[in-house]
Amino acid sequence: MALDFTTVFSYWQILLKGLGLTLVFTLSSALLGSVLGFMICLLRASGKKWITWPLTLFVEFFRGTPLLIQLFWIFFCLPVVFRLQIPPYISVIIALTAYMAAITSETFRGALKSIAGEQHDACIALGLTSAVKVIYVVMPQTLLRSIPPLLSNVVSLFKESALISSVGIADLMFVGQNISNSTAQPVEFLTATGIIYFCVAYPLTRLVGLVEGKMLRRFAY
Repeated sequence: MALDFTTVFSYWQILLKGLGLTLVFTLSSALLGSVLGFMICLLRASGKKWITWPLTLFVEFFRGTPLLIQLFWIFFCLPVVFRLQIPPYISVIIALTAYMAAITSETFRGALKSIAGEQHDACIALGLTSAVKVIYVVMPQTLLRSIPPLLSNVVSLFKESALISSVGIADLMFVGQNISNSTAQPVEFLTATGIIYFCVAYPLTRLVGLVEGKMLRRFAY
């Protein structure tokens, strides 16, 4: 079988359009999920069981089940259970955001626990309120220490987002698969799709390594 990768260049605009949609879903879900994950982290740290138990169940469920199952349930079952008309892109955003919130909440929780106890004692000694301590002491350090794993989570979400093609969202994977079917050239177009994913994910992975190295040197005490 003769391979002809030059055909791929005839569809580069369509592939880039699919990549753009993939990036939109990834970045929007990463932002919403990180904010929600940070809120979950703070609420779980409150120590109130009626808050921590449901949130812990939420985190463990979305961390412990396949993203594809979550995506299918929210896409197919949620509208039936609540008798709502949910647009496909909203279902995808909900699924990716919930998944991102679950994994980032654990990232923030680890960063929160890494803050030395002496700093909490100092806040008490200075008479700082809980709100002031969270805003000016806990939050800046937690966010700073969470940067490397957060970036890693975003890279993982970008790769996992290929699953949204299974519910008909015209992302990069969906476009690449459709073109490969219509042209009967799966090797060329699926290879090109994989290369595009790699070209986006690899620089981000290297960036994570550089940032992590700087953070380790900064907090090496």
